[in-house]
Amino acid sequence: MKRPPTLTSEAAVERDTSRVIDMPTWSQVRHARIEGMPNTVTAEDEVVDLCRDLIRIDTSNTGDTATSAGERVAAEYVAEKLSEVGLEVTLSESEPTRASVVTRLTGADSSRPALLLHGHLDVVPAQAADWRQPPFAGEITDDGYLWGRGAVDMKDMDAMILALVRQWRRDGWTPPRDIVIAFFADEEAGSTYGAHHLVDTRPELFDGVTEAISEVGGFSVSLDSDRRLYPIQGAEKGIGWMKLTATGRAGHGSFLHEDNAVTTLAEAVARIGRHRFPLQITDTVEAFLRAAAAELGIEVDLDNPELTVDKLGPISRIVGATLRNTANPTMLSAGYKANVIPGKAEAVVDGRFLPGTQEEFERIIDELAGPDVTREWISCQQALEFPFEGALVDAMGAALIAEDPGARPVPYMLSGGTDGKALHRLGIRSYGFAPLKLPADLDFASLFHAVDERVPTEALKFGVRVLRRLVENS
Repeated sequence: MKRPPTLTSEAAVERDTSRVIDMPTWSQVRHARIEGMPNTVTAEDEVVDLCRDLIRIDTSNTGDTATSAGERVAAEYVAEKLSEVGLEVTLSESEPTRASVVTRLTGADSSRPALLLHGHLDVVPAQAADWRQPPFAGEITDDGYLWGRGAVDMKDMDAMILALVRQWRRDGWTPPRDIVIAFFADEEAGSTYGAHHLVDTRPELFDGVTEAISEVGGFSVSLDSDRRLYPIQGAEKGIGWMKLTATGRAGHGSFLHEDNAVTTLAEAVARIGRHRFPLQITDTVEAFLRAAAAELGIEVDLDNPELTVDKLGPISRIVGATLRNTANPTMLSAGYKANVIPGKAEAVVDGRFLPGTQEEFERIIDELAGPDVTREWISCQQALEFPFEGALVDAMGAALIAEDPGARPVPYMLSGGTDGKALHRLGIRSYGFAPLKLPADLDFASLFHAVDERVPTEALKFGVRVLRRLVENS
């Protein structure tokens, strides 16, 4: 892939010392030439090819930089596409290969609070043998689907944002307020090398931003042929990734042992994995349940909300996970030989907690683990919940309905986490709104981090139209 011409040897020196590259002003010259060109290419024309290009760049994130593909090549691609239309771009590396990109469109009224549109460039790994289509080939099948790792999470939204920004610049359009555009590294492993790094080291890039739009929301869930729910994410559970450790007396595997670290840890892991946390209905979840029940024509019972959730089809797994805290064991490590009892055993647990429940969540985990198991955080990040009201929320709903009269926008909580956790440290409210109108038979929610990830090409074009309406009217 061609490297952006802005990354000269001089820029490389700057990268090695500060790991931040501000694209030179040559792009202003290029912008003058682009403004005079006829605008024959629209965002809808470009979005599918942009998404294909991004999918074909392997940005797999294992959680360890040494074994991850890194985002650098994708960041350079995005930087070049932004520079081509005359934008000044900051490309920042937190570590070698871990790169993010930020730019700003100056609005007609820069005194107004700025809006951030952002996505992440990394993806979870994929095993090609498990897929029906190669995960990094960006294949488009006869049924109109674009396949590949990132098609859902979240190179689809990256491409929508990139296509729109390029069209706005070609059109010479000025947004009503400043728009900051960011493509982050490392979201899939907790945002340490991406959003958190930029919040810590370059907070001025987000000056004036009060609200943000990104994943995961705005996709349709069909109720019938005429009506579709569009859940808009206004809340997300907290992340509690933790390591549990049990210690004991090492010894020969043939002896009797009362102090076996593996046994102690296994019992703790089993108690945690089988525990069912109590129902706790937050404001966002209650609002979603009431809105969904009204559309379904049923009564909602907040003492037994699963009755409503079970009628939601593919989205029921995401919504069901927001009714209570969860803790799922995901990794185990102990021992080095069949006949040696190890002195230590470790496990990893993926915990997710609702807003306002972290202290209670930790207390229950510690009780379940027991006194002989220690707990330490791998990553602990707060839960978020924002009011589902205001001009931006209204504009999101209006943009959806304008493009799909059968749209029913509703608030919901995401069971996972996003870069919004890092941005909240700057006081930025984040909403999940990557709009897609989807076929009724597509189980879209199950494609996140799954094999055979794919998105309809027409849904990408729909998303561009909705995002354009939103930004141009907010």
